[in-house]
Amino acid sequence: MRLVPSILSADFANLESEVHEVEQAGIDLIHIDVMDGHFVPNVTMGSNVVRALKKKTQVKMDVHLMVEEPGDLLPSFIEAGAEMISVHFEACRHLHRTIQIIKAAGVKAGVALNPATPVDFLKQILPDLDFVLLMTVNPGFGGQKFIRSSVEKISELRDLIDFRHLKTEIEVDGGINPETLPLCFKAGASLFVAGSAIFGSKDRESAVRALAASIN
Repeated sequence: MRLVPSILSADFANLESEVHEVEQAGIDLIHIDVMDGHFVPNVTMGSNVVRALKKKTQVKMDVHLMVEEPGDLLPSFIEAGAEMISVHFEACRHLHRTIQIIKAAGVKAGVALNPATPVDFLKQILPDLDFVLLMTVNPGFGGQKFIRSSVEKISELRDLIDFRHLKTEIEVDGGINPETLPLCFKAGASLFVAGSAIFGSKDRESAVRALAASIN
C-alpha cells in the first residue's frame, strides 16, 4: 500500500514547504494533477511545477494528465523529470503510441479511466501498462465524494490483471479517506491518491498515519 498525496489540495503559495511536510511524514511519491480547461473545466499546473519541485525535494512525481491530446505535453513532463505519467483513455486518440512514448523514455506509463468508462476497454493495452488510474470521482475538482460503485470496478480490474498474470498496479483517485481507502485496498488497489484527506489537515503526519492505519 502506497499513499500518493495530491498537491491539488495543497497551498500553492507554499508548495515547497507543503511537499516537505508530507515527505517528512514518509511520503516518497506525490500526485500532480494537470488540467487544461477543456478535458476538464479547471486549469491547474504544468511541467514547470514538476521541474521546480524536483530541485527542492527527493519525492518522485506521479503526473496525471487530464488534458485533450496528452501526447503534445509528454515531452515537457518527461524532460521535467516525472517518474510516472498517466493519460486518459477518453482523451487519447492513439493510446498505444502514447504509452510506448512514455515507456521508451524510462517513465512508468498508466491509463486513467473516468468512473463511467468500463475496464473492459483496457483489455488490449493492459499488458503494456505499469499502472491503471481509476477515477473514483469525476475528474476536474478536488474534495468530491467517493463514488461507491468504484469498488466493484476495482475488483473487476483486479480480476483482469490477475487472470493474465500481470504486474500492473491499480491506483485510485478521488474521495480517498480512512473510510474509503480500506474498501479500495480490499478490492485490489495498491496506490492511493489523497488530497484533502492529507492537505486538509493541519497535522499532515497524523493524517498520513491515519490513512496508513486504516487498512489494519
